[in-house]
Amino acid sequence: MTYTQANSVEDFRRHLGDVQARIDEAAKRVGRDPANVRLLPVSKTIPADRLRLAIEAGCHILGENKVQEASRKHAELIDEDVAWAIIGHLQTNKARDVASFASEFHALDSLHLAEKLDRRLDAAGRSLDVYVQVNTSGEDSKYGMPPEELEGFLKRLASFETLKVRGLMTLAVFSSDREKVRDCFRLLRTLRDQARQSGPELIGPGELSMGMSGDFEDAIEEGSTVVRVGQAIFGERATSDQYYWPSSGNAPQ
Repeated sequence: MTYTQANSVEDFRRHLGDVQARIDEAAKRVGRDPANVRLLPVSKTIPADRLRLAIEAGCHILGENKVQEASRKHAELIDEDVAWAIIGHLQTNKARDVASFASEFHALDSLHLAEKLDRRLDAAGRSLDVYVQVNTSGEDSKYGMPPEELEGFLKRLASFETLKVRGLMTLAVFSSDREKVRDCFRLLRTLRDQARQSGPELIGPGELSMGMSGDFEDAIEEGSTVVRVGQAIFGERATSDQYYWPSSGNAPQ
C-alpha cells in the first residue's frame, strides 16, 4: 500500500479521520465499542515542524522507536501539548532518558531493564505506564519475552512501584498470510486472558498494544486496544524499517 504525505494541518486531519473511520469499522465488525480502541500515532523520522502540524490536527501523544530521536523531539516541542510513548526496544543505558520524559513504554521485556527504569523513575519522582512485550511470532529477530515466561515475569514486575503495567504488546509476523498475522494477535489476547485469570492485579487494565499501518484492522478484530499507526497518518517513510527493526521482517507502522 502507498501512503500519501501529510504536509498541512488539513492533510493530517484528513488522514487521522480516515484511520479513525477504519478503526471504527473494524471494531463494529466484531461487536466492539470503537471508543475502546486508542490510536497511537507513530512519528519516527518525522521532523518537528511537521509534528507541530500533526499536534494542531489533534495528535497529543506520539510514539517513537528510538530514545535519542524522541528525546530530541521532546526538547524541540517542549512548548506543545504532547506526550511521548517509547515503542521500540530499549537498551538499559537509555533508561534514564526514558524516565525523564516518557509517559508510556511499550517494549518492556526484561527484569534487568525493569530494575533500571524503576531506579531512575524513583529518583525522578515519576511513574511510567508500561506494556510487556511478548514475542508471539517465535522469530529470533523479534524482541520480546517468550510466552511461557510471561506469568513469572509479571509476578516479579509487581515489586516495582514506579512501573504501572497497562497490558501487553507484540509485533506480528510480517506476512501476506493474514491468518499467520492474526495468530500472533490471538496468542497475545490469550496470554492476557490467562494472566487475568491467574493474577488480575498483575496485568492492570489488560490492554493489548498490537497492530500497525498494515495490519491494525486485523488486530482490532482480534482484540487490540492500542494501535500504533505511522505511515497511514504521516505518509510513506523514506527510512527503511530495518533501521528501526534490525533484521526483522515487520509490517510498517
